[in-house]
Amino acid sequence: MLKLLPKLFIKDYNNITNSKVRNAYGSLAGIIGIVSNLLISAIKIIAGVFSTSMALVADGLNNLSDGASSIITLIGFKVSSKPADKDHPFGHQRFEYITGLIISFLVLFVGTSLLRSGIEKIITPEDVKPNIIIFSLIVFSIIVKIWQFFFYRSCGKLINSNALKATSTDSLNDIITSTAILISLLIVYFFEINLDGYMTVAVSLYIIYTGISLIKSTISPLIGEAPCSDLTKNVTNDILSFKGVLGIHDLVVHTYGPGKTFITAHVEVDASVNVVKSHDMIDEIERYISEKHNTNLVIHMDPIETKDEYTNSIRTEVDKILNVIDSELCYHDFRVVKGSNHDNIIFDLEYPVDYKISETELREEITKRVKDIYPKCKLIIDFDMIFNDEE
Repeated sequence: MLKLLPKLFIKDYNNITNSKVRNAYGSLAGIIGIVSNLLISAIKIIAGVFSTSMALVADGLNNLSDGASSIITLIGFKVSSKPADKDHPFGHQRFEYITGLIISFLVLFVGTSLLRSGIEKIITPEDVKPNIIIFSLIVFSIIVKIWQFFFYRSCGKLINSNALKATSTDSLNDIITSTAILISLLIVYFFEINLDGYMTVAVSLYIIYTGISLIKSTISPLIGEAPCSDLTKNVTNDILSFKGVLGIHDLVVHTYGPGKTFITAHVEVDASVNVVKSHDMIDEIERYISEKHNTNLVIHMDPIETKDEYTNSIRTEVDKILNVIDSELCYHDFRVVKGSNHDNIIFDLEYPVDYKISETELREEITKRVKDIYPKCKLIIDFDMIFNDEE
């Protein structure tokens, strides 16, 4: 069933890199959510009224909010599919992140509402009257929610949608909630111990925790999170695989939503090679990477002097000095500008954000060691802040 629905309702369903196919998945998930959540909500509210279980009624209202979330998801995918315009030149894909954030706040709202209801139920408990029909309805709703969870999770992973991932988590919460309520009603039925209020509080606290976690995860891409380390590594390796590329640095990734990724990078080439030939290679790299990784790559070409003996001798000494200070230190854009009174040694040094030595101390240490060897040289070091990858 998980694969059957996309086959039936989505044309070219396997081509997930196509924005129209991706949006069709989102729309299908939204419509399924609206229909199934309204059905489950009606079942639980009716069952809750007849069994006088506040926890079950509250859970039914929770599913009603899930139906609203599905409507928001549907709207989100419709808006995010709009093409770029004058006011939004990079498209509207980030609206999908906003959709996920709204759903996360809805989850949090439901959790706090349930908490209040549970506390009231503990203070003023009411008799709960479950029966076999009530149990059957709850089990049916749990089965539907399990199917929902796997469907949303499958679609969310397939098209890399934060909104659908948030919705799948919400469905998992509903499974846990309904199962907990079922257990509490079974305890009432067999042992006549009323745990309805306490179970409502326990479930609400779990939902609140999940809502806060979802808010954190959906806000991150809106603020601008670090790119996937696999993407940066693969792009770097692919660029370095081209003959004629001496190095790569200052690789920056900007994401404007799923399927809308822009990458800029500085690529070092031999300054002695004809500039037209090097530019031709850069164009080829841009086309290759953009097609392979479904991104938009722009490269700045950095010509590097490789045949000047004086420059190479200084570079060798700088290599040794940096290796003594810290073998992990890296630099780029190395060049020597000769003058009448002194020579300028210029390079960019990659500086980790949490590095053990301050910029000032590191600059002074490198300068001192270089001047011991080349007293007439002046060092000009630009620090490039880098962030450690977290696996």
